[in-house]
Amino acid sequence: MTSVLLGSHELALRDRLVEEGYDVERAADGEEALERGLSTSPDIVLLDVGLPRRGGLDVCRELRHRGFDRPVILLDDRGDGADCVRGLKLGADDFLAAPFDVRELVARMEACLRRGETCALASCLCRFGGIEVDLRGARVLREGRDVPMSRREFQLLRCLVEHPGTPLSRDELLDGAWGGDAMPSPRTVDVHVAWLRRKLEQDPRRPTLIRTVHGVGYLFGSETA
Repeated sequence: MTSVLLGSHELALRDRLVEEGYDVERAADGEEALERGLSTSPDIVLLDVGLPRRGGLDVCRELRHRGFDRPVILLDDRGDGADCVRGLKLGADDFLAAPFDVRELVARMEACLRRGETCALASCLCRFGGIEVDLRGARVLREGRDVPMSRREFQLLRCLVEHPGTPLSRDELLDGAWGGDAMPSPRTVDVHVAWLRRKLEQDPRRPTLIRTVHGVGYLFGSETA
């Protein structure tokens, strides 16, 4: 049975998740959520952004800092888009603003758990030459230095990293990085790839890490890795 740590004000949410078949342990505040997350290693953590004593964003950051590598979903009853961005940058896997249907939350939980299983099999830390990509922590290093990235840039890079040596079409990259969002044009992929090359390649005009496959799309993998 999947174990869930729920850091939330809502007692009713715990009951609904139990009805869905999850083994749920509830923490009433952020300090308790952090302690239980580190001591019990649940399969997935759900955190209210507005937890007392220690907010969900801070708990998420501290869990990642201490090496917690399981999925974390942030829940926000304020619907603050800035909180969403901050949470994802701190290492959250997903973010859900209230009001939400529990069925949507469960679907997102299952998606995060599936991605976590794939990540565990493929290793969450990938190295390509001087580039290091931490898939769980959503962090990229180049020669040991942090590379700032937008959420979308990292999602696109993640798609490429998870398929090293495999040519991916623009449509595949759109589906993987943009998902169900309003679909941009394939040209958007080219623009984002150009941005990634400026940040990761030694010479963006002669890329060796993110290479163009004419008539197909892009292929990821350093020739010297």
